[in-house]
Amino acid sequence: MNTKSAVPAVKRPNGVAVGTIVWLGSEVMFFAGLFAIYFTLRAMNPELWAEQTSKHNFTFAAINTSILVLSSFTAQAGVFAAERMQPRRTGWSPMKWGTVEWFFLTFFMGAIFVAGQSYEYAVFVSEGITLASDPYGSAFYLTTGFHGIHVTLGLFAFLLVIGRIYAVKNFTHKEETTAVVVSYYWHFVDIVWIILFFIIYVIK
Repeated sequence: MNTKSAVPAVKRPNGVAVGTIVWLGSEVMFFAGLFAIYFTLRAMNPELWAEQTSKHNFTFAAINTSILVLSSFTAQAGVFAAERMQPRRTGWSPMKWGTVEWFFLTFFMGAIFVAGQSYEYAVFVSEGITLASDPYGSAFYLTTGFHGIHVTLGLFAFLLVIGRIYAVKNFTHKEETTAVVVSYYWHFVDIVWIILFFIIYVIK
């Protein structure tokens, strides 16, 4: 009796996910350059940094940061729902929420963060700290501004994922992959902000 040996299936990594990770690697280098600019200017202007950082509202920034960090958990909950092929809720309890509900919550938390950052900018401008006012203003707005742009792009990405889920008749692995890669991006911007928070608001 002839028996054929079973050949184990080769599980290849998802090309979209790998491409996203590679692209995020290039984004790491971009923010590393911004961090280098910030530290260089701070080393050259220690007195200015001591004066301007004292104007920060640490409590407000910490609360805003907590909202963004918590949004990573809601985004991941949406990914878990996508992995079990549950696009929408099956009940009112958060335990029964699907990807759409968790991503909507993540969107609103991210929008609150952006609104909080805009409010902080308005306060700084009222105190005479602008992009062109001094080296501190340039460093602060460049680093936090580019991060804010990335957060805003992430918010649009969540809306696109939600719209795609509503548009398709059947939730498939393609939609799941889209949800996963958007979560990768969101986790990345969250990690970058945690680093920025410690650099700007903690290490004075």
